[in-house]
Amino acid sequence: MSKDLHPTVPSLLQFQQDLKLNGKGLRTQQSYLRALRKFHEFLSKDPASATEDDLRRYLLHIVDTKQWRPSTVNVAQQALKQFFRLTVPRDWKTLQLARVKVDQKIPVVLSVGEVHTFLKLIEKPAMHCFFSVVYTLGLRLQEALHLQVPDIDSKRMLVHIHRGKGAKDRLVPLPESTLQILRRYYASHKNPLWIFPAEGRDHKQAALATQPMSESSVQGVIKAIMRQLNWDNRGISTHTLRHCYATHLLEAGVSLKLIQKYLGHAHLTSTMIYLHTTTVGEEHAVVKINQVMRRKS
Repeated sequence: MSKDLHPTVPSLLQFQQDLKLNGKGLRTQQSYLRALRKFHEFLSKDPASATEDDLRRYLLHIVDTKQWRPSTVNVAQQALKQFFRLTVPRDWKTLQLARVKVDQKIPVVLSVGEVHTFLKLIEKPAMHCFFSVVYTLGLRLQEALHLQVPDIDSKRMLVHIHRGKGAKDRLVPLPESTLQILRRYYASHKNPLWIFPAEGRDHKQAALATQPMSESSVQGVIKAIMRQLNWDNRGISTHTLRHCYATHLLEAGVSLKLIQKYLGHAHLTSTMIYLHTTTVGEEHAVVKINQVMRRKS
């Protein structure tokens, strides 16, 4: 377990507890605690004793001196706002002023053929099944890792995602081909709870495992395959398969509203980014544009 979950500074420990009580997910807790730890290191004192001038100096420091990326600055700002709202309430103008514009980049997306090429190169059954599930269900990394046996409803051909981002449940269609892959892999370990159980050092502990397999083992596989395919510089990660799922469904004619539902997005605007990852259908639009403009001229 990360050291971020074992803070020794009293205010950091209280902040962790406050985030948990406030319903923040584990990843958010870790991210915000790391951000507050950096503030603590900058101050060399307990953040609870910080002044508004300390906060202003730090925020200017990470932007002007450290030149952090906007997304990183945003996390730092959000963590500090939560700390000074939940744990050490402060009514400071600086907290209201702090803003950063985070550019929304178009996600990297593989073609259907490239996804299949990637999956074919994964020889280990556990990993082949894992990445197949991530792609065909459009799951986040942690959602896939924490899939449990009762989540798979083979009668209704649905998967119940209980541990999604923001603690929001959702149902995702289960393709027949994915069910067959899951059944073959599950027969190899038959763990009573986990779909993807930790295998242990000798790779024989899956049946009795009480925890899912580690995130690091998954990340190691995708990095190795990217090197094998010479795709190292394309910025591909496990999350890329989720982007592929959304884009490929959109290209197949599935509505944005349904894709939003399957991805578990709270707002349709989050799903609309995938309109920029495909050009399918634009040929028809170009023809129509030419017809309209020709008529006007």
